[in-house]
Amino acid sequence: MSGRRGGGDRGGGRNPRDMPREQQVSRKVSWLLRHGAEQEGLKLGKGGWVNVADALNTPSLRRLNLSFAELKTIVETNDKQRFSLIPASSLSTSSTNNNHPSSSQDSNPNAPEEPSSTTAPEIPSRPPIDPSNPSAYLIRANQGHSLKLDHEGLLTPITEAAANIPRLCVHGTTEAAWPLILKGGGLRKMSRNHIHCAAGLPRGFKRLEDDDAGGSGGAGGGPDGGGAAPPVISGMRLSSSIIIYIDIRAAMAEGIRFFLSDNGVVLTEGDENGLLPCRFFERVECRKKGRERVLMRDGKVPEGVEVDVEAWEREVGKLGGKGKGGRGGRGGGKRGGRGGGRAKGGDGNGESVGLEQVGGE
Repeated sequence: MSGRRGGGDRGGGRNPRDMPREQQVSRKVSWLLRHGAEQEGLKLGKGGWVNVADALNTPSLRRLNLSFAELKTIVETNDKQRFSLIPASSLSTSSTNNNHPSSSQDSNPNAPEEPSSTTAPEIPSRPPIDPSNPSAYLIRANQGHSLKLDHEGLLTPITEAAANIPRLCVHGTTEAAWPLILKGGGLRKMSRNHIHCAAGLPRGFKRLEDDDAGGSGGAGGGPDGGGAAPPVISGMRLSSSIIIYIDIRAAMAEGIRFFLSDNGVVLTEGDENGLLPCRFFERVECRKKGRERVLMRDGKVPEGVEVDVEAWEREVGKLGGKGKGGRGGRGGGKRGGRGGGRAKGGDGNGESVGLEQVGGE
C-alpha cells in the first residue's frame, strides 16, 4: 500500500497516483460495484450483476482508461477474488432452465400421459461469444455491498439442512476498534448490508488456545471435533490484531441468518438492529506482538464494561461515521482525504480497519 494518502472520493473512492495501476483499478471497480453504482448512473441487476460495457462506460472507469482486457486480468488475478465475470448468456440460460418444469406430469399430476418421443427436442444454437466484446459479459462484486440489491443468486444461505455451517467463523478488527465494539454491544453492519466474517484464519495466523476448549462450530473446530481450517483468502485483513471467534450455531439458534459469498466470506445481517451481540463472541484474542492475550470468552464482556449505545454513536460520529448506518471508513464521508470519514486506516474499498470494522469488515 502506498504511504501517500490523498485525493477525494469523487468518481469512486481514492486512487493515489503513486499506487500500482492494478491496485487503483481494483479499488475503483470495487467501489463502483459495491457502493457507487447509483451515483455513476449504473443500476445493479439481480444478484448484483451489471453489464461490463455499461460499467466501463461510467465516468469513474472512463477516467482510468480501463479496457475490457485489463479488467478481465484484474478479475482473474485479484488475490481475494472480489469479483465474478460471466458471459451474459449463461445467466439468461440458467434463469430460463430454472423457470421451466421438468415435465407436464410435474406441473399437473392428473394430466394424461403424453406419447413418448425417441427424438430429443431441437434446441436453437446460440451464436459464439465474442471474448473481446464487453457487452457480452456481466460483472459483479461477490460481497461487501452498501447498495441495496436482490441477494438471490449472490449469496448462499448457511443452514443445518445444507450442511454448510463453517468450522470457524471469525471477525478481524483492530485494538482501536475493540473498545467501540464493546460499547456498542457487538458488531454492527453500519452502512454495509452485512457484517463480514471469515470461515477460517488467514495463513500465518495462530490461535492462542487449543481448540479442545472451544465450542460447537464457533472457535472450536468443525463437526469432526477439531483440526485446523484451511487458510482463508477473503473476509479478514492480515493487519487484524483482534480476532473475534463467533459462535455461529448459537447465533443461528436465535434466528440470526448467515450467508456465504462466492469468494468464501461469511456474512450476516445481524439482528433486527443490524447487530451481532457480544453474547455470541465465543472468544476474543489480541494477537499484537508482545501483548498476546485472551480478551473475552463465552460471551461474557470484560468486567467494568458497560454497553452504552448513545455514547457509542457520539464516538463513532467523531470518527467520521454517522452512528446508525453511518458509512465509516475511508472515502465514506462527504469529503475525501483525511477528514472525510476516514477511520484508522483502510484500503480504499470502503473497508477500513477502524470504524468500518465496528460494523463489518
